[in-house]
Amino acid sequence: MKPVQQRGLRVYWGVCLLVLWGGERVWSAEGPQGGEGKLVVYPAEVKLTGRRAEQRLVVLGPAGAGGVRDWSREAQWQVENEQVAAVEGGVVRPRGDGQTVVRVRAGGQEAAVPVRVERYAADELVDFVREVEPILTKAGCNSGGCHGAALGRGGFRLSLFGFDPAFDYAQIVRSSEGRRVVVAEPDRSILLAKPALVMEHGGGERLRRGSRDYEVLAQWLADGAPGPSGTDVEVVGLEVFPPARSLGNGEQQQLAVTAIWSDGRRTDATRHAQYDSLNEGVAEVTSDGLVRAKGPGQTHIMIRFGGQASVAQITWPYARLTSFPEYPTENIIDRLLVEKWKELGLTPSPVCSDEEFLRRLYLDALGRLPTPAEVRAFLADSGADKRQRAVETVLQRGEFADWWALRWGDLLRINRTALQEKGMWSFHNWVRAQMRDNVPLDRFVREIITAEGSTFMDGPANFFRIGRTAEDWAESTAQVFLGIRIGCARCHHHPFEKWSQDDYYGLTAFFVRIGTKGSQEFGLFGQETVVFVRSTGEAMHPRRGSFVAPRPLDGDKKQSWDDPLDRRFRLAEWLTSPENRLFARNLANRIWGYTMGRGLVEPLDDMRATNPPVHPALLEALADELIRSKYDLKHLLRLIFTSRAYQLSAQVTPGNQADAANVYFTRRVVRRLTAEQLADALDDLTGSPEKYPGLPPGTRAVQLPDSEVASYFLDTFGRPARQVLCECERTSTPNLAQAMHLLNGAVLQRKLADPNGRIDKLLAAKTPLPQIVEELYLAAWSRRPSADELKKAESWVRSAPNLREGLQDLVWVLANSREFLFNY
Repeated sequence: MKPVQQRGLRVYWGVCLLVLWGGERVWSAEGPQGGEGKLVVYPAEVKLTGRRAEQRLVVLGPAGAGGVRDWSREAQWQVENEQVAAVEGGVVRPRGDGQTVVRVRAGGQEAAVPVRVERYAADELVDFVREVEPILTKAGCNSGGCHGAALGRGGFRLSLFGFDPAFDYAQIVRSSEGRRVVVAEPDRSILLAKPALVMEHGGGERLRRGSRDYEVLAQWLADGAPGPSGTDVEVVGLEVFPPARSLGNGEQQQLAVTAIWSDGRRTDATRHAQYDSLNEGVAEVTSDGLVRAKGPGQTHIMIRFGGQASVAQITWPYARLTSFPEYPTENIIDRLLVEKWKELGLTPSPVCSDEEFLRRLYLDALGRLPTPAEVRAFLADSGADKRQRAVETVLQRGEFADWWALRWGDLLRINRTALQEKGMWSFHNWVRAQMRDNVPLDRFVREIITAEGSTFMDGPANFFRIGRTAEDWAESTAQVFLGIRIGCARCHHHPFEKWSQDDYYGLTAFFVRIGTKGSQEFGLFGQETVVFVRSTGEAMHPRRGSFVAPRPLDGDKKQSWDDPLDRRFRLAEWLTSPENRLFARNLANRIWGYTMGRGLVEPLDDMRATNPPVHPALLEALADELIRSKYDLKHLLRLIFTSRAYQLSAQVTPGNQADAANVYFTRRVVRRLTAEQLADALDDLTGSPEKYPGLPPGTRAVQLPDSEVASYFLDTFGRPARQVLCECERTSTPNLAQAMHLLNGAVLQRKLADPNGRIDKLLAAKTPLPQIVEELYLAAWSRRPSADELKKAESWVRSAPNLREGLQDLVWVLANSREFLFNY
């Protein structure tokens, strides 16, 4: 099911609940939350096809103080015609063809659920795909720790999580000379005897003898063990009810899962779905989908079935707010965050100081600190709109292109080892020019995806030198431009997503006709590469051994995605289309993460249904802004920088201390300066610029074209090598080498002693000591020293053998402080 279809189903159930509760507000974060009135039963009507069908009923009803609670396991059930259906433990099962009504009583309320049973008496064979595979998956038989491992277990191998039914059928029925099944006497089959522990089994008991699942497998064997056909249906989506719930201490919620199949059929998958809590400190879930609240916070329950995945959001508010502080909500970011904070019972920190705002703005927009003169000018400005004007100023600065070219250089892995030095410069200069000219990001990406020609002359063509194969280019495209890690699907169905090998090789098919060849235009030893498009070439499915037609992720399977000239044109068109929200969400999440300190989805490049955003509505709003602005990077940055949320202090308050990790942005996310920011900040503080080998004097660290410009300092502080397709390659994790480098390293000592540095220039100008101290504070911390700091600093400096040594010690202290090393 496409994401938009899933959203539609959630909205549908929201409307149902609102109607049944008489218009009271019972739907928050797409889930029932409170109100008084009638019971809500999911599904509203039941259709059972065949004698083995079943349907889990979920009952939501009124609780005290106008709340909502789950009555599913305490409700009383009455079936009007027990010849048609029966209810056992909240699960409806058929008894005969016909129609009836299930009456539900709970909490002093009553509801009626129509039930229709069809084909009960039909002699339908057990379906291998719909019925057998889900049992094996739920039992863990095809998990990575059992027979789903690459080499199987105990001589028996299954496809991981049942992604290949044909392979599994052959392994079960035909391998080992068919000794695993005895269709004439199912109970003697190893397939049943081992997991039921009738025979010794290393995996323990996985199937209880006499259980429904045992009987279904036995019936499948008795039916002659029919296999999957070449036109078997597949699960295309999951519907989870309720999609979101707010719980409190000791409360629980039963989930119901409906599988939507490619033939349109809907079946109850609650019993065979797999459930995992993404944060067991907030909520835990049983194997049959019963959620129990454990502690304050918000998490999601991951649900997987039939190669599809979805989540249910569970919230335990940190507090029940009776009032909320005054907070401007003109900006869509602030409006949506306030809604989330109220839902969670959190309140934001106060607004940061002007000094803090200017410092973080320069670091996030330009990758550098403001100069003392810029800080003084900003503080002297008394205009009410001075922060907005400061935002406009930095967005027009030349350093903007340097900083954002560095960001994209990391993502695109621009490096001279892969590209040769000329290719590296060609790609870097092209990217920087795109950022300088504020080229719309959709056009920027289209030019990369469809690039061809000389890697020395056509910068974006170097994208096809970073990887060497169609698979490499497909994975890079998915992860960089969609935020999707599709590499798992190269060998098997993604274990936590819906992406299959068909999806992987469908994307690969767009690149199989891309070739590279050498050229001597730059001389016999110039090592120039030319990227070109072949007229033929197809992607081969490694498991089936057949060709795979080009198709983008989530692309329409009934549509042809081929192109007579270059398949990449179709891919680029789909990729950057406003209809493809995967692209806009990915860009919005990355930009938010770069400026706000953490993404709405973390890691930034792991966008999937089972790793949902902490604020889905906000991510959608940011994506909408990108699309409306025609993918204008500066437009989105302007929206973020001018929001109150961006301007919050990093101070922890009683109203948000419960959110220890600051997942919901109630305060500024504090993070260490990047390696390049720190190197340039030290240069600016000391007035002693670093000279990088092979580059002209005055080149700043954020202007370096790749990570192979020699700098032990940058490598020590986490500069990425640009070899790995992951945001995680850049690290801010502290280590002992970094501490020693700043405390006693040669780089800082050399800069402090530079006779042409800031200290010597201030002394040569006979600047009064209080003014020198103020200048150093402004250069390091972007603020003036307090009266007490100024007094102590003067005292320390004067106690040194001479002013120069005293000032060097002061700068050393400032450079080793958290206030200098962190972006706050």
